[in-house]
Amino acid sequence: MSEAALSSLLSGACEGLSRVGVAVSGGGDSVALLVLAVEALGAARVAAVTVDHGLRAEAAAEAAGVAALCQRLGVRHEVLRWDEGPAGGNLMDEARAARLSLIGGWARGRVDAVLLGHTLDDQAETVLMRLARGSGVDGLSGMEARRESGGLLWLRPFLGVSRDALRSELRARGIGWVEDPSNADPRFLRVRARQALSVLRDLGIEAQGLAETADRMRRARQVLEGEAQRALDALVTEERGVLRIDPAALDLPGETRDRLFAHLLMQLSGHPYRPRLEDLQRLLAAGQGTLMGCLLQRRGKALLLGREAQALRGVVCAADAAWDGRWQAEGPDAACEIRVMGEAGLAHLSRLAAKGEIPHWRETQLPRSLLQGLPGLWRGEALVAAPLVLWPQGWTLSARPLAAICTKTSQSH
Repeated sequence: MSEAALSSLLSGACEGLSRVGVAVSGGGDSVALLVLAVEALGAARVAAVTVDHGLRAEAAAEAAGVAALCQRLGVRHEVLRWDEGPAGGNLMDEARAARLSLIGGWARGRVDAVLLGHTLDDQAETVLMRLARGSGVDGLSGMEARRESGGLLWLRPFLGVSRDALRSELRARGIGWVEDPSNADPRFLRVRARQALSVLRDLGIEAQGLAETADRMRRARQVLEGEAQRALDALVTEERGVLRIDPAALDLPGETRDRLFAHLLMQLSGHPYRPRLEDLQRLLAAGQGTLMGCLLQRRGKALLLGREAQALRGVVCAADAAWDGRWQAEGPDAACEIRVMGEAGLAHLSRLAAKGEIPHWRETQLPRSLLQGLPGLWRGEALVAAPLVLWPQGWTLSARPLAAICTKTSQSH
């Protein structure tokens, strides 16, 4: 791909953005992204960030090398450290999650978007790894070129550009890069996928073809999301913080049904990933149960889905903050906290109802277990208001509306 074409890719991806951040590890892909971004956008529109995971002795020197390059390019650069270190699980996943979290914190308020240096080869490796895990349409659609997450815009402008093409650009400019030895360590699945691709070429399976498969799967995914969105609009309503689902949703075609319920669980729980397919299908076959901190129950002819009280123990915030990622309160006493109703909250309401001071919570026509998972206003151990359970006391509680079913909220493992 020509230099002009690469510049056009970057300019198009960053159109309308005043300033972008570039995540630079020191490897060839991210260094090329930085250099080409400066050339396409100008140094004033670019900032750079490097995460030192503290996992290798060379990491500090590599970060210093990126800092020196940024100084030559006239780009502001910061180094972030992962002080917590791995907890002993999947090292690659932990490091990736920590890196995105640190970069996200750095980017907010500084830049309009973060550029990531993933390439055509990375896309092919991702598809191959997800194929090995038995992923469906969502997983095989690969990485998104444009994604919103955590209130930030993340861009991968070079998903259609090969790793070799980017390194050729650096060689032409006399700019070096570092090779992380972990990129050749067969203990990591991505490295084994990279090695497998070189063998699969004999079968005609190459990076370009796998990336094209991801594009086709992404288009199929959009069609499936449209069907699920139509089902959501027709079959799901929200009442007092609980979702009421027409039981016809269970008779939808399997892919549409699973996508709809996975989306609802993600929206209520705030979890960024869909539930495991076998767990979801087990829940839907039973028509009731718990999953991802949510509770599904039958009530007459309807299905009701809400938060499970047990999953919200310890979730506390000030009255002027967002509770459970969804709920905002307005009322007369800023000293209150938002906490889950729980059994104690309903017991308090029952005592008030017994005195004839308020209607009984049963008049909501919602099950006790789902009412327990709703938010209430508390001062210490005293419940002072339950706006969703017939005792507002001058308070209101409003939930963030359900988001549309789209790629940014339908990520797959």
